[in-house]
Order: sequence, then C-alpha cells, then structure tokens
Amino acid sequence: MLKLSAMAQIICIANQKGGVGKTTTAVNLSAALAVCEKRTLLVDCDPQANATTGVGLDKSHLIKTLYHGMIGDASADAVIVDSQIEFLKVMPARVELIGFDVEMMDRPDREQALRHLLKPVVKAFDYIIIDCPPSLSLLTVNAMTAADALLIPLQCEFYALEGLSQLVQTYQRIKSGLNPKLKIAGVLLTMFDRRTNLSHQVAEDAESHFKTLVYKTMIPRNVRLGEAPSFGQPILLYDAMSVGATSYFALAKEILAANHTGHA
Repeated sequence: MLKLSAMAQIICIANQKGGVGKTTTAVNLSAALAVCEKRTLLVDCDPQANATTGVGLDKSHLIKTLYHGMIGDASADAVIVDSQIEFLKVMPARVELIGFDVEMMDRPDREQALRHLLKPVVKAFDYIIIDCPPSLSLLTVNAMTAADALLIPLQCEFYALEGLSQLVQTYQRIKSGLNPKLKIAGVLLTMFDRRTNLSHQVAEDAESHFKTLVYKTMIPRNVRLGEAPSFGQPILLYDAMSVGATSYFALAKEILAANHTGHA
C-alpha cells in the first residue's frame, strides 16, 4: 500500500521537436528525484516507449500498460510497476499506445483520460513526471491537461527556438480552457557545449525569450548519457560520477528548491 502525501506535483516534459532530450530528461529527472527519496512516478506517454526501456523494463513482460489505463480497461494501480530504484514507480508504455488518438476520437472527455487515470494515485507520490511524444497529439494534450507544470527541453542547436511558438500556443490554449492551473515550470537547455559559441547564443536567446523561466542547470553533451538507455539504466545508476548524472541531480535539486520556496 502506497503511503499518502499531500498531493503530487505533476510535471509534463514536452516539445514537439524530436531529439531534444525529452525522454532523457524524464528518465533521469525521475531517477534523481527518487534518489532524493521523493516518491516519484514516471509516466511514459510516448508510443515509442523509450522511457519504459530506459528504466530497464522489458516491454514483452508487461501485462497492462498506460494504454489500458487511458482507454479505461485498467486502474492506475494495475498499470504501475516497480523500477530498479526504491522510490521510483513507472506507468509503462508499448506501441499499442499509438492507437489512443484514433480510439478516443469520438469520446467527449478524450483530453481528460490521463487526468482521470492519475486522480486516484496523485496523493501516493511527491512527483509525477510525464514523458510526451514528439508531437502535439492528443497524448500530449492529455499530458498537459493532467499536469501542474510544463517543462520544456530546448537543445542548444540551430533553429532551437523555431517551432516553440506552436508549443507555447498549445500551452496557452490548454491553460485557457482545459487546465487553468497549468504553468511553465521552466525551460531546460540540453546538449549544451560550453566550447561553442552556438550553445551560448541559444542560451542567450532562450533567456531573452523566457526570462527567469530558464533553469540555471544546463544538461551538457555527454557520451555516458547517450549510452545509459541501451543498458536500461538511468544515468545515476549507469555512471553516477558522470557530468550527465551530476547535471540531472542538480536539476532535481533546483526543482525541489523552487517547489520548497513556492516559485515553481
């Protein structure tokens, strides 16, 4: 039986552009929060299910997945499984989640499916982290509708800010209608290379656009971060001394501090 807390902080990690570090951030932020002894639930809302394999779960052994929960065939408790980390639980995904958009098309409350699924367990966790697909699909809308806050990973590469206006428009639309309490938790700079002018330029551009919403922590380009998923381990288990691990631990501390002071 899961011990009850006041109410989980639900953070969805979204950017419709692929390859920006969404899943890497979802997996490693969740793991870092769990290592800080915060009861954490990682929700894999992407049909590619990379977060599921990234924490070491064998998709072929899963009985129920997020898909079954979101279409109403399983309760949250039936979907949640353990991970390798004591304080980290997972709502895993498999490729069948790709059918959610089509199957739910005619349902009147289709944007609320994830919110309804999470409601019975929201007091059992301190943090719920939702990994979104690289699109502004119904799954992403569900994640934003269920969340308290949106974390936007932004890779330090050319055209990084292009397309973000679409994401911000979706955020504003959901905030004005489906989820008035939704806020932007922060913008996380990923794949930062301090040796290049480009990375510093993207950081400056992000700060001029988003002001104080840019996290102080930046996630560097790191080979070990790229290797960890193929071993089914968060970076904190794969190589705790790597710069990638220390960066995600610093991000977790920054989020915990912001929540403690009530700023995020």
